[in-house]
Amino acid sequence: MNVYLFEFIGTAMLILLGNGVVANVLLKNTYGFNAGLIVITFGWAIGVFVGVFISADASGAHLNPAVTLGLATAGKFSWQIVPGYILAQVLGAMMGSLLVWLTYKKHYDATEDPDALRSTFCTGPAIDKPLWNFITELIGTFVLVFGVFYIAGGTMGDEPISLGSLDALPVGLLVLGIGLSLGGATGYAINPARDFGPRIMHALLPIKAKGNSNWKYAWIPVLGPITGSIIAALTYLAIGM
Repeated sequence: MNVYLFEFIGTAMLILLGNGVVANVLLKNTYGFNAGLIVITFGWAIGVFVGVFISADASGAHLNPAVTLGLATAGKFSWQIVPGYILAQVLGAMMGSLLVWLTYKKHYDATEDPDALRSTFCTGPAIDKPLWNFITELIGTFVLVFGVFYIAGGTMGDEPISLGSLDALPVGLLVLGIGLSLGGATGYAINPARDFGPRIMHALLPIKAKGNSNWKYAWIPVLGPITGSIIAALTYLAIGM
């Protein structure tokens, strides 16, 4: 099976259900309008579960450049195929975001709040303080990647780690916990592809009243998660099993 194809499909499904629940809560005239953060966090957790379950046996279900880089840093994944995984993840995130837009097209047309429209694609800070926003994303991604090492049953050998299908539920619960506990400050991107790919789609799609794509913030949900993942991998290596 083509590992890149399944990283693409898994990430697309993650974003379709994840950004889909955000659209359901934030866009006007939906049945889920104003349902709140709890609904969003559960929707994202289910999106992670479904994306991991679909792609785990074929690609290991990284669905996130931070996970890919963390595993490679720890010697659990080949650096040779890291670029292909990241490209597949970004393209999958773009596809998932496109499907959300198609699903909610008339609700996008009815919504006039540019912040709400942008939030259905990418993240932004509740309080705009770049250093602290960076730290928040770093910490959230550290928890994610460090947890993945142990959920996947990694050992200190050099064999690869794969999130088998049975690990889909605990990973989904891990993301649910991160969202509930750590998601209030920045919207917990914890995934560069999850933010960057949909932000590109926000810039490209013909959305009325969408405003700008806030590219000045875009480095934080990319570099914060990457830094957190590398620290998680180094911590894992340092403390052993």
